[in-house]
Amino acid sequence: MDQDNAIYVTKPYLPPIEEYVQYLDEIWKNGILTNNGPIHRQLEKALQTRFGWKNTSLFTNGHLALEAALKVMDLKKGGEIITTPYTFVSTVAAIVNQGFEPVFCDIGDNCTIDPNQIEYLITEKTVAILPVHVYGFPCDTERIEKIANDHKLKVLYDAAHAIGVKYKGEDISSYGDISMFSFHATKLFNTIEGGALVFKNAELKSLIDLHKNFGISGQESIELVGMNAKMNEFQAAMGMLLLRYFDFMIKQRKTVYDRYLHNLEGVGSLEVLRKNDDTKYNYAYMPVLFKTGRDRVFSCLEKENIFARKYFSPSISKVESYKRYLRGNSLIKAETAAEQIITLPIYPELTTTQVDIICEIIIDAMYEGGR
Repeated sequence: MDQDNAIYVTKPYLPPIEEYVQYLDEIWKNGILTNNGPIHRQLEKALQTRFGWKNTSLFTNGHLALEAALKVMDLKKGGEIITTPYTFVSTVAAIVNQGFEPVFCDIGDNCTIDPNQIEYLITEKTVAILPVHVYGFPCDTERIEKIANDHKLKVLYDAAHAIGVKYKGEDISSYGDISMFSFHATKLFNTIEGGALVFKNAELKSLIDLHKNFGISGQESIELVGMNAKMNEFQAAMGMLLLRYFDFMIKQRKTVYDRYLHNLEGVGSLEVLRKNDDTKYNYAYMPVLFKTGRDRVFSCLEKENIFARKYFSPSISKVESYKRYLRGNSLIKAETAAEQIITLPIYPELTTTQVDIICEIIIDAMYEGGR
């Protein structure tokens, strides 16, 4: 496969350009580019209608949304927040940037945080639990909620991967106190860059919106120390368009996902990570665990200009900047997963023929290593 036909782990879905131009015409007509413009407001309402989100605030990216969530939850500064080391670095960076101490908890099923270990990590300094719906697979939300209630802790979910996911018939945002969704270009649903907070307590709306706009509440009024994290009209326009194509994107990604399953299920020592029966999945990722030979498979794909991703590698517990937060508790499952998992290419335009080629390379690489 030549460089011009390289396949990457993901590819942003772009709607027909003429449809985006229609929104550009509207932006030029309005003369409003940011600061809670009309398309921004349309997108907030449209997302709430489409997914049943209760209260929503849009952000320029998911990371700043997560930092804002930590700022508004009235958590004691310097407190401990239990989270997972098997995540993108943004999760833990937000905790540290906002003056809290991350406490790493190992993972269990489908690479999500292990609720059996959370309770052992709670101390008098613990102020919150911040689990991650890894690859869009829901955490054990009921167990986490019970632990949080028993210890009077807040629960903030990193739902960056989980837009459109339902668990036991409920949108994933209905669990916990607040959830952060990412709309980065690499995500299933994108606003070029972007993110959102979804929360149950309607009273948080005005406070969150203050925080993302420097704390400004009027021309001569600044109520608190905030940040600049507002979603602009160009981002919101992309979001409005992609909502039209959301069901199409899910359908196409499912076709790709099912083809991988058909080709790879039962092959050697690999394991395709899968949703549980209570989950309506969004097919955001195609994670495959290789008990042996992960790096060999990765290299063989790369030689054919197929760029999968070791996602998440390394485990955050192995990153030098965060080692000082280690407690000595076992993180073996997270660290092993980081050494064994590859996320394979998945996006709407990927053809079944291309999936077949990818799978042939994987199987050949495993045979070379003795499977």
